[in-house]
Amino acid sequence: MTALRVGNASGFYGDRLSAWREMLDGGELDVLTGDYLAELTMLILGRDRMRDPSLGYAKTFLRQLEGTLGTALERGVRLVTNAGGLNPAGLAAAIGALADRLGLTVRIGYVEGDALARPDALTANAYLGAFGIAACLDAGADVVVTGRVTDASLAVGPAISRFGWTRDDLDALAGATVAGHLIECGAQVTGGNFSFFTELPDGGHRPGFPVAEIYADGSSVLTKHPGTGGAVTVETVTAQLLYEVGGPAYLGPDVVTRLDTVELAQEGPDRVRVSGVRGTPPPDTLKVGVNNLGGFRNSMTFVLCGLDIPAKAALVRGQLEEAVGKEGLEFTLARTDHPDATDTEAASALLHVHLRDGDKARAGRAFSAAAVELALASYPGCTLTTLPGDATPYGVFTADAVPQDAVAHVAVLPDGTRVPIAPPARTAAPPAYGPVSAPEFDAGPTRRAPLGELVGARSGDKGGDANLGVWARTDATWAWLRGWLTVARLAELLPETGPLTVERHELPNLRAVNFVIRGLLGQGVAASTRFDPQAKALGELLRSRIVDVPADLTPGMPS
Repeated sequence: MTALRVGNASGFYGDRLSAWREMLDGGELDVLTGDYLAELTMLILGRDRMRDPSLGYAKTFLRQLEGTLGTALERGVRLVTNAGGLNPAGLAAAIGALADRLGLTVRIGYVEGDALARPDALTANAYLGAFGIAACLDAGADVVVTGRVTDASLAVGPAISRFGWTRDDLDALAGATVAGHLIECGAQVTGGNFSFFTELPDGGHRPGFPVAEIYADGSSVLTKHPGTGGAVTVETVTAQLLYEVGGPAYLGPDVVTRLDTVELAQEGPDRVRVSGVRGTPPPDTLKVGVNNLGGFRNSMTFVLCGLDIPAKAALVRGQLEEAVGKEGLEFTLARTDHPDATDTEAASALLHVHLRDGDKARAGRAFSAAAVELALASYPGCTLTTLPGDATPYGVFTADAVPQDAVAHVAVLPDGTRVPIAPPARTAAPPAYGPVSAPEFDAGPTRRAPLGELVGARSGDKGGDANLGVWARTDATWAWLRGWLTVARLAELLPETGPLTVERHELPNLRAVNFVIRGLLGQGVAASTRFDPQAKALGELLRSRIVDVPADLTPGMPS
């Protein structure tokens, strides 16, 4: 049986608007997927729904579909997307109305049941699996709309439909899960956000979107359309494989995918084969993402120039605490200043002041006006980069779990038939992985160099936690890295991780270690006041640190 060609045209709500057209026109596809649902997106859609109950889905998708639905139908490319968000039935109806206006006949299926009744929550959605998508496709759907399914399910569902997999085909499901995880963030697997972007053929200027050729045994080849930018290499695939994952057991509603079994091989230009993936039965619970409104927040930034930077920051702190009270205030001093600088910007530090409060009035003009009032009555050279403004609401994300059989997973077929999707009959606790003690490595003579000369990294957010994946470019570097980059070493290089619980996992097939840093992002991206609220730059910060590396390890392309 030939491979199933699954492309992706969206990695988040706000991704490249033209990607759907580019993917449909750029080459052969069987299925085109679009991922729109990050944890923050569910909060955004929840606020949309508060204003208008008929909303709650990704409106961008409708605009993209207007110019591409006819092409997809003409070429037999089936569309699968989670753009339904909190209202998959509403988006399905909107697509039907769009098709009528365009004079097109389209069969639309949708998946629901992820929304849970939580009176104390703005949104509460279980992460469903792929079998509802497959049921819609089996019934002839041209377009399948879902709410909160796992990101990988958008690709796994079409593979189940094509190859007739059952819940017992765990290795195949796991392999397709890896393929789905690799393409769900769009251009991140084809050179986007890649540590070694300067080595890409186009310097990372405009990476194309990915295609996964999925086979009946669950193996796949990652590629992209001919002539598009970026590249598909073992390293670009490794980078995305490490994105927003935890330990080697990657939990999902249909299968637990063992990331330590993944094997990558360069099959040709822009073609990476993914094989060897093994799966075990899924857990008996589903993850639930819960969003609530946490209150209101506001921010003001002061520019501190020249001498006495700490004293100037202390003066502002005292003045603002006296004006609005200490509760909810946060001060972050970014020492961007350089000594003996010849221009104002290079001589200046930035003092970011945040206020979070349940009282919109206190967090609003009362705070921002108090900051502005200091302009002529504070430190010498006082100036701000922000104008006074009102507070904005912020959200708090938490993760929960419910039994698989407590969720009414339903596929609504194109003819309106509602098909219940039974939970897996066989579940199990995920495989246990204990702490790994890497062998000591005699580095011999060393030299001082940025860690990033030898390793790549990719980092991201999962609620209030962050993950940081680091991979070695060569076997020799891996032999050193796995013994050198411990949790204690990470705390030395990134001091903010020191007080936190940090889990360390090894993925030898990828020459990689992955750290899960619990609580780094507080109550999640929507509530975070960190400079890097989603920890996207954490890996590049680590790579920039100057460390002692073995003198015989030199920068170079991977072996």
